[in-house]
Order: sequence, then C-alpha cells, then structure tokens
Amino acid sequence: MIPEHVLAALDQQLAPVDAARLAAYPGEPPTRQPVHTCYVPADAVVPGLVASWGATALAALDEHGLPDLGLDADLVADVLPRVRRKLAVEPVEDLRVDAEDGYRGSPEVEDDDVRAAAAVLAAEPALPPFLGIRAKSLEEPTRRRGVRSLDLFLTGLAGAGRERAVVTLPKVTAVEQVTAFLPVLYALQQTSGLALDLELQVETPQAVLGADGTATLARMLHAGAGRVTGLHYGTYDYSASLGIAAAHQASDHPAADAAKQAMQVAVAGTGARAVDGSTNVLPVGSTAEVHAGWRLHAGLVRRALERGFYQGWDLHPAQLVTRYVATYAFFRAALPAAAARLTAYVSRVEGGVLDEPATARALATVVLRGLDCGALDVAEVESATGLDRTALDALAGRRR
Repeated sequence: MIPEHVLAALDQQLAPVDAARLAAYPGEPPTRQPVHTCYVPADAVVPGLVASWGATALAALDEHGLPDLGLDADLVADVLPRVRRKLAVEPVEDLRVDAEDGYRGSPEVEDDDVRAAAAVLAAEPALPPFLGIRAKSLEEPTRRRGVRSLDLFLTGLAGAGRERAVVTLPKVTAVEQVTAFLPVLYALQQTSGLALDLELQVETPQAVLGADGTATLARMLHAGAGRVTGLHYGTYDYSASLGIAAAHQASDHPAADAAKQAMQVAVAGTGARAVDGSTNVLPVGSTAEVHAGWRLHAGLVRRALERGFYQGWDLHPAQLVTRYVATYAFFRAALPAAAARLTAYVSRVEGGVLDEPATARALATVVLRGLDCGALDVAEVESATGLDRTALDALAGRRR
C-alpha cells in the first residue's frame, strides 16, 4: 500500500491545480442557449418588431411554400406545424440591436437612433428571451462612440422589466481590449441596473493567432474573468481579412471551419458558447430566389448543428423559416437514438453501444436543447427516456 503521507502530499501539491481548473472550466451552464441571434440595425427597430419578423416569415412560407431542403420529407411534415407555432409565438429567441456594420446612420444621428431603439424595446409588452446590443469596436477611431451608444441603449432599457442584457464587442483584436473593457462593462451594469453578459466577435486573424504565435482566443476568453458567454464568428469580415474573394466568403469555407474549430476548443468546458456566423444570401425576391436562399440557409444550419454549433446569425425574417425547420428536424431526428442510449446508460443495460459518462452528457444535452427551443415536448421526452428535466440536467452536468 502507498503510504498515506505520500497520498496527502499528492493531494496538497495538486489542490491549487484542481482549483484553477474548476475556476477556468466550470462546465456546461444551466442557461438556455438560443438557436440564433437576429441582428437588426438600430434605426430599424420599430414597435412590434419581433411579431413582425414572425409574421413576415409566415407570409413567406405561405406565399412560396417550402422547397425540397434535402431533409427527410416525413420529418419536415412533422416539424412544420411546430415551426408555424414557433413563428407565431416566439419567432426571435435572441435579438441584437446593431450599432455597428449593419447600422448606416451617421454619427450625428446615432445618439437619437440608439435612444429610440431602447425606448421602443422598453415599451414592448413581450421581448425575446435574450436581448442586447452590438456597438462599434474598441479600436481608437470608434472606441468612445461605441461606449457611448452602449451607455445610451442600456440606460434606456433600465426600468423596463429586463434583468439581463448582452453586450457584443465586434472586431476584437487583442487580449488587452477585453481586459480594458471589463471596468467599462461594470460601470454600464451599475448605471443601467442590468446584469450584463459579454460576447466577443471573431472577425480578425489576430483574434485567432497572435503576433507572438499564441492562440489568442483562449486568452481573450479567460481574460474576461467569467463574463464572456460566447465567441461569435463573423463570416464576412474574417473572410475578407484573409483575402478570400467575395464570391467565396461563406460560413462553410475551409478558412471559416479552421477559425470556428479554434473557437470550439477555446470555449470547451468554460461555460461559454461558440456561435456560427451568417449568410448574406437572403431568401427574397421571386419564388425561385426564395427557395434558393432557403436551401442554402437550411444546409448551412444543418451543417453547423452536425458540427456542434447550436446557434448562428439570422439577418432577415424569412431566414427564420429554415432556421427552425432545419433545427427542429435535427433535434427530432436525434431523439429516438438519444433516448434509447440514455435509457440503457441509466439502467446499466448493455446494448449495441457502450456509452461512457461523457457521451451520456452529450446525449442529455442534445435532448435538453431540443426541449429549450420547442423542437421537443416534455411529455414525449419523459415517455421516451423515462427521465424528467431534473434528471436530464444532472446527466448533462448543467450546474444550478
């Protein structure tokens, strides 16, 4: 037997390492992750915005019908009623008011536009579960303008019944920008009374690989002192910064995959999420053009889900159709196998697949994601798995 003093010394030596790892990698958060982030320019925020996005999506579906999206036809028929309900009740899960690239107002009117957007949203009777603002970057020419817009918007939301909001920092290029922004984030939280989460947009090569050859993403994330909840891929700025021709800039380009895989590794175990980018090919125009846009978007959404990216950007109301069709089809197709394997794992019944705890966590997590977005119902999940929400949370390692 190994002497006790040797084991005690081992524990003592590794205790600080254990504590540091748990602090840096706390695991899966208990919070729901939205399936998308919808970006709306500050000057386009109008009363009834969210409901109008849902109505526009439904109108596009009614007018053009759904083309063959490369998905199982029976599965699509199964999810369509659910998608229609979602578009009528909760079409937008995460809304980001944009005062950066999508905003075309001049500096002279930005104050008014940002204040007006906040006032409109503060008066809305029902808002998405997640809400925030993207301001201009922390580069010197736009730094103070960006912080001012954050201040005006978040203060304008104060007293509107919101408890939490998201701040999205675009074009982050240096770890020091994240560190320097934390006191500003705290000040914004104090003045607005909102709990603020921070997202970083990966839109530059420097965000992925620093001048010293180190992987910058992980350093940026951990410099956020637990405040960073997501890394968002910026499809077009990142592609352009690498010199990729405009015709080939897309979220499924090999260069995009390389950046997003680095994002995935950086966020793993931290509680932050890696988020896919957008496509600017919109489903608008003739039926043929709408169908082409839907096929492209559905394929990108499906591809992202298969690679473990459960959230992406949507830029137009009609994209909500294929966002939910592809997402719901993915989770409903995953349920039978996940349920069978979870049941076998919990009951310790040997079957054709021998799963380990890590795989059980992944299986439970995919079921929980399906529940969160409305692709799955509580009753059918409990019937299929024999597990309630609490048990699934425990298997997924979601801390409460």
